[in-house]
Amino acid sequence: MPWKEHRPMSSKLEFIRQAVRPGANVSELCRQHGIARQTAYKWLRRYRAGGYRGLEELSRRPQASPTMTGHEIVKAVLALRDRHPSWGPTKLTKVLMRTLGDSGPSPRTVARLLQAAGRIRKRRPAVRVWHVEERPHVEVTAPNDLWTIDFKGWWRARNGERCEPFTVRDAMSRYVLAVQVVASTRAPVIRHILEGLFAKHGVPTAMLMDNGSPWISTRARAGLTTLSVWLISLGIRLYRSRVASPQDNGGHERMHRDLNELKLSPGASRRGQQPLCDRWAVDFNQVRPHDSLAGKTPAEVYGSPPRRPITLLVPVYPAGFVTRRVLSNGELTMSGDRVSLGRPFIGQLVGLRYENGLRWRVFFFESDLGTIEVAGHDLISTEHASPNERIAT
Repeated sequence: MPWKEHRPMSSKLEFIRQAVRPGANVSELCRQHGIARQTAYKWLRRYRAGGYRGLEELSRRPQASPTMTGHEIVKAVLALRDRHPSWGPTKLTKVLMRTLGDSGPSPRTVARLLQAAGRIRKRRPAVRVWHVEERPHVEVTAPNDLWTIDFKGWWRARNGERCEPFTVRDAMSRYVLAVQVVASTRAPVIRHILEGLFAKHGVPTAMLMDNGSPWISTRARAGLTTLSVWLISLGIRLYRSRVASPQDNGGHERMHRDLNELKLSPGASRRGQQPLCDRWAVDFNQVRPHDSLAGKTPAEVYGSPPRRPITLLVPVYPAGFVTRRVLSNGELTMSGDRVSLGRPFIGQLVGLRYENGLRWRVFFFESDLGTIEVAGHDLISTEHASPNERIAT
């Protein structure tokens, strides 16, 4: 076979396959492939040392470039960084050493070059990952003491649209307050649904949820999002299940298992699925008796509990706390220092308790938001001031 009719790698592979056979005549194979015996034995040595990968041509570029100028080194550093924006100075240095050898820059030099060229973005300080360690325990003695909320696993309508119900349930009576098929799980959509439920049934004392969006962000302070901050402002105590522990909200999960029957005959569309969910909720609440309710239906047990109105509360912090209103960018200021608390707390009043040095502990209602470090020593004298005197914007 003439050499020019095949790619070099293909010819190498074909030659090797024939040459390693027992009794193969290497000289005859060299004539058939049109290669020198020296080349053939070089390929065989590489194959025996590194397998088929050993047949790949190695770069003929010199291992070191001692004549490269400083300007060329800078260009090489920036070019490599552009190809790999996530690589840091140490990794860039190791790769550059393959071509520049000992003449390459040190990691500190690479860092300075990247800094001077504006290629290093200032990282935000590490955020504590908030999580729940113990199983939540809530005393429930009456309707609206505790609502449980979650998203039911989604399914497809007959036209292919995704159907994902948002479900709300009263823990004491098992009454299903909502099975709402949503097009989005974003906070504004869920807040609109909850506002309707609060207007109809009143504001619950507490709510139990998992660690998912939009009510929880495990990387935010106290795990709070814009939605959960709003719920706390209404005087609702929030309880969270442990990560990957659906048993912590077992009653709600059991209700979801019953809801699975809607998957067997889905609606024609997402919009057409909602009436089916509504009929299922009526049957669950008003028709089906529950053994755990002594044979009563959830509607009989839920009844018409007193409705607490939708009222935003103003937090009151203990004596000795300094209060600050969070600015529109999610920051608070103390004695000229600015510290970010996060966008969920925009416009909210937080309390700060001095601990030591520059350290202050921040609270939103009863939620511990962790510590910050600011100057603020001139504010320590307000320890015995009245709550109104301590409020500052």
